Amino acid sequence: MTFTQPKPLAALVRDDFPILHQEAHGHPLVYLDNAATSQKPRVVLETLQHYYQRDNANVHRGVHLLSCRATEAYEGARDKVAGFVNARSRNEIVFTRNASEAVNLVAYAWGFNTLKPGDEIITSVMEHHSNLVPWQMIAQKTGAVLKFVELTDTEEFNFEQFKSLLSSQTKLVTVVHGSNTLGCINPVEDIVQEAHKIGAKVLIDACQSAPHLKLDVQAIDCDWLVASGHKMCGPTGIGFLYGKLELLEAMPPFLGGGEMIAEVFLDRATYAELPHKFEAGTPAIAEAIALGAAVDYLTGIGLDKIHAYELELTDYLFEQLLQIPEVRIYGPKPRKNKIRASLATFTTGEIHVNDISSLLDQSGVAIRTGHHCTQPLHRILGINSSARASLYFYNTFAEIDRFIVALKETLAFFKSIL
Repeated sequence: MTFTQPKPLAALVRDDFPILHQEAHGHPLVYLDNAATSQKPRVVLETLQHYYQRDNANVHRGVHLLSCRATEAYEGARDKVAGFVNARSRNEIVFTRNASEAVNLVAYAWGFNTLKPGDEIITSVMEHHSNLVPWQMIAQKTGAVLKFVELTDTEEFNFEQFKSLLSSQTKLVTVVHGSNTLGCINPVEDIVQEAHKIGAKVLIDACQSAPHLKLDVQAIDCDWLVASGHKMCGPTGIGFLYGKLELLEAMPPFLGGGEMIAEVFLDRATYAELPHKFEAGTPAIAEAIALGAAVDYLTGIGLDKIHAYELELTDYLFEQLLQIPEVRIYGPKPRKNKIRASLATFTTGEIHVNDISSLLDQSGVAIRTGHHCTQPLHRILGINSSARASLYFYNTFAEIDRFIVALKETLAFFKSIL
């Protein structure tokens, strides 16, 4: 009798990603920088090419065939994204250039017009700069006060301290769903529930969760959620904002120009209905359509399958890294029944992580080093920079083995010359 084991997910999908089948410095490429940007499946690349070869025209502004096809595909992508996060209405999805623009849209269209001196914005010390700097700017302009949730002993979101920070002055809570440095997945449903008890609004940065976890904005009950297309198999230059319909309707436009208007006179203008009120000018048409293709691709695989496979990869990555004495990993270790992002951020003692990354690159292994756009967090951790190996569903156990071997060889080399 012959027994066959099911193939791991990576074995089923790797042929979909042409970029992975190349060499770097004479070695097969091992791409472990997925938290910075993901690679693109062939269907996304073909969708971009198809639009420019067959349907290239501006959307919403023409009745000719090409414009109609472009508009149908562009608005179809909005429907796909709405389904992807389980929005109540397609009009709750606004296309932006990236998640940073989506946060700024809320900061200026809502925050600048709503917050008053003494109002409080609660965020956390682990935030990406994109979800910190806009609120610093709004606080400076409005007189609002920033308050920060700190870390637990296991370097996770301190939920008990968060509850103690909430007050009648709290008007906004804006937090990351999954930390791009610590790898912890924050309890966003509980955060939203506590914030709503005192009437505060909540924005969720889902850049590190949307590519890996099944999202349901209605279950989370957040007021806004932002994500970036290029981290979820889509192109660069496209992201999206989800916002509750009643909030988006009450918010004034963020940018002025074409497309976001109903009527324009020399001395005034009226504005288009949602979501076009927030999409001034010619949008990233091809990128939005290709993001729709990426959503179809991820949905076709299944986010549950992606997450389950990545849990196995992450467990294995940690097991191997923890056997290396020089490595110090930041954030919580994988635990049973505890969701964790598929990344490991670490330092290597006295050896600078940039030197580690450079030699790893010569072995064909791509990881990220630096502060990962979380400089305040790095100061709290007492380090200037760190290395990060981040996984996606097309990575393999064999690639982790190659990374570990190359890392050990690199550490041995530097120890020999120190």
